[in-house]
Amino acid sequence: MSFNLGFIGGGNMSTAIFKGIQKNDNHPVSKIWVAGPHLNSLQHWKESGANVTTKNGELVNNCDVIFIGVKPGVLNEALMNCLDSLSVSGAKNVLFISMLVGINIEYLHKALKGLPVQSSVIRILPNTPMAVGAGSCLYTPDINVTQEQCTLFEKLLKGCGVCEKVSETLMDSLGILTGCGPAFMYIVIEALADGAVKQGVPRAIALRHAAQMMVGSGEMVLQTGKHPGTLKDEVCSPGGCTICGVTALENGKLRATIISAVEAAVLKGKEMGKK
Repeated sequence: MSFNLGFIGGGNMSTAIFKGIQKNDNHPVSKIWVAGPHLNSLQHWKESGANVTTKNGELVNNCDVIFIGVKPGVLNEALMNCLDSLSVSGAKNVLFISMLVGINIEYLHKALKGLPVQSSVIRILPNTPMAVGAGSCLYTPDINVTQEQCTLFEKLLKGCGVCEKVSETLMDSLGILTGCGPAFMYIVIEALADGAVKQGVPRAIALRHAAQMMVGSGEMVLQTGKHPGTLKDEVCSPGGCTICGVTALENGKLRATIISAVEAAVLKGKEMGKK
């Protein structure tokens, strides 16, 4: 790929995507730029061979495809920062890929109007497991994005995990499930390991097998096509250990708690988009 790729914001999510791209050599690291307010926080990018800068405008000058990975509340500030060092003319076409929670494509176009470039926008909601090639990324393009650009985007992230085009109406709900879900699952993994530790199992091996069990369970759902309830029933022998454990989970309202967690995260995402 001959284009230059940029990241405005070098935080955890941008880093996860960067690592996923690096892991599979999907783009030359010498053609990757990142901009952030503090160079010391971008040191790991520099050590990997990426170009680093504190000037967002310098990044826009040099890049053709740009991920926007700042906090939603500082979007306008980050774009205004571009004007201080931007030297390109309005003839330049830039594909912006926004990972901002709650910020829709219409608002993004309004925010980008102040830049002297021709902008097209893809809105995405990725997750941190993309760093190890096992992520989930939803995306929706604006009407100006071509099929060629969608193909380029999918090719760029092909080594990061599953990448699926969806309607923007799903971004604030399904996107929250995939984006926030890893944190919920880390808590489940930790709790499972804690349960084993309570029974005398060393923590390191408990964590390792709890995590692998989570990976395997997900693969069973994906590869068999069976409903999770059916797969659960296949493990629960009558009067056995598993059904007793499932009963404890139901008594603890695990199912209702996880549903409430997704709902709370979705509502917060919508609230962030209104600010």
